[in-house]
Amino acid sequence: MESKNAVAALAALAQESRLAAFRLLVVAGPEGMPAGEIGEELAIPPATLSFHLKELVHAGLIESRRESRSIRYSLCTAAVKELFEFLMEDCCQGRPELCGVQAEQLCCGPPPPKRTAKRRGAS
Repeated sequence: MESKNAVAALAALAQESRLAAFRLLVVAGPEGMPAGEIGEELAIPPATLSFHLKELVHAGLIESRRESRSIRYSLCTAAVKELFEFLMEDCCQGRPELCGVQAEQLCCGPPPPKRTAKRRGAS
């Protein structure tokens, strides 16, 4: 990844609504989410959401596809992985194994185990 592409991706994420939409799409997985559901989940008006999603698409972090009358957005996992690899390229003086995190663990690895909430008073 070139520096200018990394700067564009990081700039797109450097806004609260866009970061929230990006994180929501990370959780949604490969099937993504329709724009309407993203807007409902994040309580963002359609016109504003459209602007923010367009910025993420332009940065190459998410992609869109038309489904009937709606547009579905999903994470562009290859671009996200490339961004992580770019950021970690010189980790620990070029020896990323010293950081304890491999690039594969940063993106698209096995999901962490889900935590279950303990009820108060439950035995």
